Amino acid sequence: MNLLITRHDKIGDFVVTLPLFKAIKTQRPTIKVFALVSKINYEFAQNFEFIDEVILYDKDDFQGTLKRIKEANIDVSISGFINTHLGWLLFLSGIKKRIGPATKIAQIFFNKRIKQRRSRVEKREFEYNLDLAKVFDDSLELNFEKPMLSFANSDTIDAFRKNYKIEPSKRIVGFHPGYGGSSDGNLSLDDYIKLAKRTYSLGFQVVFTFGPDDLAVKDELVNRVDFEAIFYESKGAIIDFCKLLSGFELFVSTSTGPMHLAGAVNVKTLSFFGDSLFASSKRWATISEETNQNNFMLNENYSEDNYNNIENRLVEVLNGK
Repeated sequence: MNLLITRHDKIGDFVVTLPLFKAIKTQRPTIKVFALVSKINYEFAQNFEFIDEVILYDKDDFQGTLKRIKEANIDVSISGFINTHLGWLLFLSGIKKRIGPATKIAQIFFNKRIKQRRSRVEKREFEYNLDLAKVFDDSLELNFEKPMLSFANSDTIDAFRKNYKIEPSKRIVGFHPGYGGSSDGNLSLDDYIKLAKRTYSLGFQVVFTFGPDDLAVKDELVNRVDFEAIFYESKGAIIDFCKLLSGFELFVSTSTGPMHLAGAVNVKTLSFFGDSLFASSKRWATISEETNQNNFMLNENYSEDNYNNIENRLVEVLNGK
């Protein structure tokens, strides 16, 4: 059987669908599992042993995407996120069983639907995705082994330490102060600097990380940080950034793609979420062990007490508590 699992949006959205891939492939290893993903996740998706083949979802090339899906001879599709464009693709590709959530007008293109009402936030996003597996095969267990990604060697982190002259014994804490569009809650830059400075005072190596959309933030931090820190711009493949994250003691960020990548490698996280139910960790928590998660809900006008609680928790985590 050929099974296509689709998640054609952002990095974090794809990561929280990985448990669905892994649960099915682990329990039904004879099934050939395909992933349909957006361009940003195309190369990344090829690094998972529980994904057999990856198909590019090109929103600007409907016919090309349709051709690639047809060539895969898919028997069943499961979609964690749906819209009309995707629905048409799957319908026209001739997939006989098309599973998806019963939401939006796009549900008319899916002949096996499940009412989830994700806006109620009764589960985390990855759990909603896992529930779709029961529509495919109700005998499947909705569990998965963590982490999603593990690396047999530490060449990447060793090279990083060598390049930045970080002693092998010095532990690294990453800070990602980016303001991605998917995040509703975050610390101010002033408080990121305070938090990083506290980390530095405890003897840790501070690394600020930035994606291509964070360069203005990077320039401001370079000019304002008055202690030793590394400013790292991630320009390579997503998998290489995951390898780097796997060598960190802790990763501090808002709720965005890099946070979910840290969750995929099961590193400890200190994460900030919007204080609305939809944006909270109750829905968007990482797929790491819960003991590795330290989640805080913040509104735009969070208080000094909110910040102090975050700093106190940071110190506890770095002290092994």
